[in-house]
Amino acid sequence: MRLPALLLASVFVALTSSAHADPREVLRNCQALLDRAAQSSATDRPSEADIARCRQVVRDWTLRDSRMLVDEDGKPLR
Repeated sequence: MRLPALLLASVFVALTSSAHADPREVLRNCQALLDRAAQSSATDRPSEADIARCRQVVRDWTLRDSRMLVDEDGKPLR
């Protein structure tokens, strides 16, 4: 019981300090939070605000990646 609470707290800190975090790390944290939310019970579930924010982050990255001509290493995607 203590481990999920600690994990949730660490994810919350990572999400709220996103101004200084690597954008890819924010994406990875959000994907992990959404995966955990899909598999967790009602008692372990992250807040709806965190879930909505993470869905928006993933949506923004999906749209951004679809407009990119090269990957992060500079190699052509198409």
